[in-house]
Amino acid sequence: MPRRLTTHLKFGLVLGAAIAFASAASAQSLPPTNPDEVPQLRPGVPAGYIPRDKVIDSLALLPPPPEAGSEAQASDDAARRAVLPLRKSPRWKLAARDADYTSPESVDVFACTLGITISPTATPHLNMLLRRTLVDAGLATYKAKTHYNRTRPFVAAHDNDTCYPKDQEKLRKDGSYPSGHSAYGWAWALILTEMVPDKADAIIQRGYQFGQNRIVCGMHWQSDVNAGRVVAAAVVAQLHTNADFKAQFGAAQKEVQAALANNPTPDCALEKEVKEAATR
Repeated sequence: MPRRLTTHLKFGLVLGAAIAFASAASAQSLPPTNPDEVPQLRPGVPAGYIPRDKVIDSLALLPPPPEAGSEAQASDDAARRAVLPLRKSPRWKLAARDADYTSPESVDVFACTLGITISPTATPHLNMLLRRTLVDAGLATYKAKTHYNRTRPFVAAHDNDTCYPKDQEKLRKDGSYPSGHSAYGWAWALILTEMVPDKADAIIQRGYQFGQNRIVCGMHWQSDVNAGRVVAAAVVAQLHTNADFKAQFGAAQKEVQAALANNPTPDCALEKEVKEAATR
């Protein structure tokens, strides 16, 4: 064999081995998708990417909630009254589904918007990314939530007709401002918009709807929802400095691209019903 060819062959073998080693190392460095391999807040609930002592200080970030008798509170009251006609409508049903923050239900929020099935088996990295960032955004609301301990609208109105009765009792004494649901829903919208920019408009609209559904549900005031979105933006910016988040984001983005080509479309009957009702 000619010497030059032998040299090229050796170089090719070395290069191939290096690429294979790098690929293997990269695969090994990806954050796990198995909840049992991730630190847990409690059984079945994986911890977020951000260490607890580094969580965004929502009390320092946000202004106080509206005071009783203020124009801001009057605006919150008006926003609540405006959605009362939606009770028992398709939008009410969607708000009830959005209210469930437990897995696997919670990760389905953007499935129809993306047009893919999201699950531990179909999209394991995306599933884990959504579960962990839910915790990051949700926990970031609690410093302000605990400090202000704002009364929720259904409690203030002595109205037990919320879209999600299962949560009513435990939320009666849980602060309303800012909204944790709105925070993680908006965080998901921002993350997924970056992940799938071709669907940015639809993702942002669904993320906005998710937050507004907390008002439809009777669980939050409009200013709670707005503040939750502010917290979410800060959390997403912080997540982009976290190596584990960035690695899992990259893996999840590849899963989504593959799923868009091969994954069966999820059941979107309720979302379709909501859209049809809105145009009547």
